[in-house]
Amino acid sequence: MNPTQEQLIALGGVFLAAVLVDKIAKTGQVSEADLSCMLGSLLIRDPKDTLEVYGGDDINLREGYRALIGALERDPNTLQREPLRYALSMLGLERQLAKREDMLELIGKRLPQIHSQVEHFGPAHENVVAACGALYQDTLSTLRQRIQVHGDMRNLQQPSNASKIRALLLAGIRSARLWRQLGGHRWQLVISRRKLLKELYPMLRGN
Repeated sequence: MNPTQEQLIALGGVFLAAVLVDKIAKTGQVSEADLSCMLGSLLIRDPKDTLEVYGGDDINLREGYRALIGALERDPNTLQREPLRYALSMLGLERQLAKREDMLELIGKRLPQIHSQVEHFGPAHENVVAACGALYQDTLSTLRQRIQVHGDMRNLQQPSNASKIRALLLAGIRSARLWRQLGGHRWQLVISRRKLLKELYPMLRGN
């Protein structure tokens, strides 16, 4: 895999988190496989490559790729506006997080505890979701920039859905951090969008 593909896998993680947040907000539903993929990505240390962060296969990232392609193509028919807004907000929050050593330290201390829960219950268990959601609430949600999630209030007011949304935002920001570490920059999404699309189309098809 070339460096651009590695970056696109991580960016696909950001956009998948954004798509899943939008789904929960609007329908109250999200698949266990998608939730497990994103929450599991929080706990991978020293991966051999970027794909390993997402379970070793990018099949679960395809929805993220689709949303990213829609954003890069700028086609009103395929553009997913809310997921794009969430994804850009996560990229912005990651920049703020990078300046907060205290917050990074707290996240670093709490993730091993969550890892123990995952080994006991599995990544999509309500206890794990609640712990990830609480970690987001104690850290990133205290920053000045907030992510406003829009959807059906009946879904948003359910505590389990609120925890899933917070947990997914935490996972999306982890993917944004990975993207930056792999050399990703926001200007690429404007200047290099044709190059990114050329790499993305085969990735979406699984080629």
